[in-house]
Amino acid sequence: MTQLGLPEDIQACLFDLDGVVTKTAVVHAAAWKETFDAFLREREGADFRPFDAGADYDEYVDGRPRADGVRTFLASRGIELPEGRPDDPPEAATVNGVGNRKNLLVLEKIRTEGVEAYDGTLRYIEAVRAQGLRTAIVSSSANTRDVLRSIKAEGLFEVRIDGVVAAERKLPGKPHPDTFLAAARDLGVEPSHAAVFEDALAGMDAGRSGHFGYVVGVDRVGQAEALSAHGADVVVKDLSELGGRA
Repeated sequence: MTQLGLPEDIQACLFDLDGVVTKTAVVHAAAWKETFDAFLREREGADFRPFDAGADYDEYVDGRPRADGVRTFLASRGIELPEGRPDDPPEAATVNGVGNRKNLLVLEKIRTEGVEAYDGTLRYIEAVRAQGLRTAIVSSSANTRDVLRSIKAEGLFEVRIDGVVAAERKLPGKPHPDTFLAAARDLGVEPSHAAVFEDALAGMDAGRSGHFGYVVGVDRVGQAEALSAHGADVVVKDLSELGGRA
């Protein structure tokens, strides 16, 4: 292992955004809960079963593209909605409408509460770059560029594969490995020589099914065992545990 805590043959590092680089996973979880609870309350009445911002978030929406999260969680409750269109209004009873409602809430929370980065991750990425490894950000979020700019970290990544790029290239999102594979391809690195850094179970699945050289699970919420079960080679609470000095 290198001083970065990675196998010797790793040439590139592919980082998820929410929960790995930025402290926005809790913001997303809160927005999903508010969105789904309002939807379920309207549909089922006061006795509805609320969305669990822990278990339901981890299992059905974390790391997935927005529409996939809506579809997957509602399916777990036996609910199927029409797809609708990407520009559906947030009050529409469609997959896209519910997803757009959630996105408006996330953007409002980010505007009012701001975005905070994990300092340990930023230092680790600087160390990675100092060692000559390539870097990419891989996120299902369509707001990735704005978030990176807000924390002045856009320049830390040579490649960005996010919700916008995935839609343009018609790439399926996590748990499929396609977005990570696209990042490795854009960097000119074989997947077997790239490391994936993820905090979501869907991201672990993507890293493993894509046959990447190393998969790092970042445990921010006490799900180390689940991350390992979904394919993490190592689980850390913060990337500073891997070592590395810029």
